[in-house]
Amino acid sequence: MNKKEECVGFPELIPEQELELTRPMPLHERPRKVRIEHDMAIIRAHHERIAKTIDVFWGHKECVEYLQKLVLNGDDGNGKARVGFKHEVLSALINLLALHEIGSP
Repeated sequence: MNKKEECVGFPELIPEQELELTRPMPLHERPRKVRIEHDMAIIRAHHERIAKTIDVFWGHKECVEYLQKLVLNGDDGNGKARVGFKHEVLSALINLLALHEIGSP
């Protein structure tokens, strides 16, 4: 086979091992802090006041109570009941509940 024939056709596929090295890391495998920042960015983009409240209470048991009220009741404790959250916001709130640790920054 000459050089001209070698260039014809489809390129060789990338081996599976090389693909694994270049694939983005799934969110659940990222460090805890990165996951928190990702979820807070989603909440901040849609509900700035709620994000500010979470920032104030983060690391305290009141934060868990606040998040639970938002998710379960739609009530933020300030008399502002919500009809509902967009799917990505609700998912971020639930993730933050799972990621929250009392006494951690």
